[in-house]
Amino acid sequence: MPKDDLVYVGHMLDKAQEALSLVHGRNRQDYDRDTVLRLALTHLIQVIGEAARRISPSFRERYPQIPWDAIAGMRNKIVHDYMDVDEDIVWDSVVHELPLLITELKRIVPMENP
Repeated sequence: MPKDDLVYVGHMLDKAQEALSLVHGRNRQDYDRDTVLRLALTHLIQVIGEAARRISPSFRERYPQIPWDAIAGMRNKIVHDYMDVDEDIVWDSVVHELPLLITELKRIVPMENP
């Protein structure tokens, strides 16, 4: 395993936790009214997706429970189709998907870095 894979997993974990901390105690109306929050979450999703995209195929194969392609695909959607980002998907991804991703990434780190 390239050492970079674990670095990228760490980036994903850090940014996912940061995103969750930003939405803690907030609701969808807060998200809709707060441009800075929307921009911050969109940026964090981009970073998570970019890190996922850089992880080696062999590492991805060892952890098929992580939706690597979907994570990278969301990054691509935000970067390349930035005028048509679905805010419902962004909010739902942060609130519902990132906690699951964090759990899985936390399982990977000790296995790869005993």
